[in-house]
Amino acid sequence: MYRLLLLVLPITLALSQVATADHHEDRLESKHAGDGFARIFDGRTLSGWDGNPKYWSVLDGAITGQTTAENPTNGNTFLIWKGGDIANFELKLEYKIIGGNSGIQYRSFPLEKADDRWRIGGYQADFEAGDTYSGICYGEAFRGILAGRGEKTVLTTKEGKFHKQVTGSVGDSAAIGKQIKKEDWNTYHITARDFRMVHRINGVTTCELIDNDVEARRASGLLALQLHAGPPMKVQFRSVRLKKLKATAATSQLEAKKKVVFIAGRKSHGYGAHEHYAGCALLARSLQKAMPELETEVVRDGWPADESVLNGADCVVMYSDGGGGHPVIPHLAQMDELAERGVGLVFLHYAVEVPAGEPGDHFLKWMGGYFEANWSVNPHWTAHFSDFPDHPITAGVEPFSIHDEWYYHMRFRENMTGVTPILTDLPGPETLVRSDGPHSGNPKVRQAVLQRKQPQHLAWAATRPDGGRGFGFTGGHDHWNWGEPNFRKLVLNAIAWCAHTEIPVGGVGHAQVTLEQLEQNQDEEPSQDFDRDVIRKRIHLPSAAK
Repeated sequence: MYRLLLLVLPITLALSQVATADHHEDRLESKHAGDGFARIFDGRTLSGWDGNPKYWSVLDGAITGQTTAENPTNGNTFLIWKGGDIANFELKLEYKIIGGNSGIQYRSFPLEKADDRWRIGGYQADFEAGDTYSGICYGEAFRGILAGRGEKTVLTTKEGKFHKQVTGSVGDSAAIGKQIKKEDWNTYHITARDFRMVHRINGVTTCELIDNDVEARRASGLLALQLHAGPPMKVQFRSVRLKKLKATAATSQLEAKKKVVFIAGRKSHGYGAHEHYAGCALLARSLQKAMPELETEVVRDGWPADESVLNGADCVVMYSDGGGGHPVIPHLAQMDELAERGVGLVFLHYAVEVPAGEPGDHFLKWMGGYFEANWSVNPHWTAHFSDFPDHPITAGVEPFSIHDEWYYHMRFRENMTGVTPILTDLPGPETLVRSDGPHSGNPKVRQAVLQRKQPQHLAWAATRPDGGRGFGFTGGHDHWNWGEPNFRKLVLNAIAWCAHTEIPVGGVGHAQVTLEQLEQNQDEEPSQDFDRDVIRKRIHLPSAAK
């Protein structure tokens, strides 16, 4: 009987471990059914994967790579998924590491003249047992560190040399590191859309990069798991799920121009105010003249009847009336789909206002803030801007003052997560002389401005967890203000930034705008007493194009 128990116990334990692993994978599959992800590891075998059997196996329902002092690897070795090349995708998995360094290879390639078939290079979502590299994007045999932890980077080639530009931050590296568990299970989420890559660990964005290095970047390639050379280590992977994303114009045509679509609202306030189409046409013309690599298209009178105009868009700009009649409200699902594809979204002036609830929640997700009735206000006043954040949107923008209908006390994401204020000023008490009303005043805004003297954010940039970008701008009631070079440049910079285009050092657009150009494409006719010289003096406009 004792011998029988000795034989039965190991078998029972092994069956129990298999059952536990199966239960974990089945529970995961049931939980995420219908989300578009496919399980590419069955939890029991290495079927569908190819790696050196000296190092790779399945233990406790997890893919396991392990080296020991007696069984080291000569160089990094990889377990390669045999499902073929992947292009645009999302990958989610759980990992645990004890000692050493590892990573998840994607869009990768076999190394030439390698010792065996299990050596590859390409983009790598790195992680380690230490405290520095988990979450970075490393180029295995492929340009080195492409984005450090906490970094947003743009990769280019300049004069034949690889260049990595740090354009922003997704968070403090040390703070991100504290969210990563040691010798325990963590989740890794990789998103690759066109040439924009985002890494997340345990739901926290760890880095973001845009690869504009046309000569070296890769649109597709192999998926693999790394076992690093060096001291003994053990790494495990489970719950490996892959969702292939649809190809976009940028993937199928690598050299295609970036596309910006302007959606101009219907006629509204009269000559020189809320000139949605004239404003969009002017911005589109200025943008394309300054950045020929951008393609622009302007749609007038609200949401496009032919939605195919939005195909391949890298950024959508809405300049229209808002509130309950906002043209986007019947199309929240369509705009949300664009946002999920990484399309940048820009909303100007009244277009930043939508009702609280579902529309407002979408605006918080898309661009980080919005005008909420009975919370925000819309006075006409002169704002003064002298201090700007270190952000691509402020490139080349000089201090300026301008009178407009500057909305303020906007509703922002909680804790301003992912939101960067761009234009900020403290409104004077004259902006709150009206009685309380949905747009004129409320106790909360009076406390913030009159009592606590809190500066208000009138324009802001936002990033989304998937790497998409948004921008809100409350000015733009007065059409003539587009003639002010800093006012105009800041918005042009923002549109280019939201389209994931590198902003020139001096900003976008240096050409002077004339009053004659501002009067083009307006919806209404001027009154007989319209004084053009007053406008020229106020905005310092030349009399004609140079």
